Amino acid sequence: MRLFVQASLAYRFPHAAEVLLLVEAARSPDQAVHDEHLEISPAADLARLDDSLTGERRAVFTAQGDVEVTYWATVEVLARDPDLYHAASTRVRDLPPDALKYLRASKYCPSDRFEGFVQREFGAYEGGAKVAAILGWLSNFIEYRAGASDASTTALDTFVDRAGVCRDFAHLAITFCRAAQIPARAVSAYAWNLTPPDMHLVAEVYLGGRWRLIDPTGKAPTEGIVRVATGLDAMDVAFMTIFGEAELLGQTFAVTEIEVGPVALAQPAAETAG
Repeated sequence: MRLFVQASLAYRFPHAAEVLLLVEAARSPDQAVHDEHLEISPAADLARLDDSLTGERRAVFTAQGDVEVTYWATVEVLARDPDLYHAASTRVRDLPPDALKYLRASKYCPSDRFEGFVQREFGAYEGGAKVAAILGWLSNFIEYRAGASDASTTALDTFVDRAGVCRDFAHLAITFCRAAQIPARAVSAYAWNLTPPDMHLVAEVYLGGRWRLIDPTGKAPTEGIVRVATGLDAMDVAFMTIFGEAELLGQTFAVTEIEVGPVALAQPAAETAG
């Protein structure tokens, strides 16, 4: 699936502040970025802090006054195995070293508080079937409700309140999976067919020897997810981190599918996007 993703961010900075951007599509094995453009207005000197291991694209600049950030990219999402249910779990001793930290509790995902509950509720399941049962529980017991949470809400808060948005669903799914000894991490993404369009927080679980995307809200198909960044929880993957003060003036996101016909496939250089 080929997708055209767009982001427009407008902020007012009363004083000079450094800004870390995480809005660019990652370079990863399951997606290919064909072309892209990032623009800061008024023009600013960008410092690149890209991660060669994860493929994440990070930019830092100094902002003051009214600033607009625009980004667009054409991204091809490659085939992803949808068979979560039959994927086997991996013993801790056999995990790759970089997956180990995703078994631990983090600020928004206090998995150590849920070990007893997860064992009682999902102990009869194994591997991907356990993750599927967790997603089913979220669908049955957590209400998707805008305004039900804020930036300080943890998975424990969501468990008690039984309501939240994508961030909260992702945190609770990650928390349950870690409590079940299944590595899980947060993924910020653009999502096709998401209503209303927004940056989306989903999750990945390590099953069957690799990372597998899941959307705990069930609102976006995984084949239409364009990954941006991964981390322990939402704190690691915020699309904008401001080291100072700022006022939001407006922001929009959009994801559209690009139809690829026989001519476009035969002559990729002739394609245009957007």
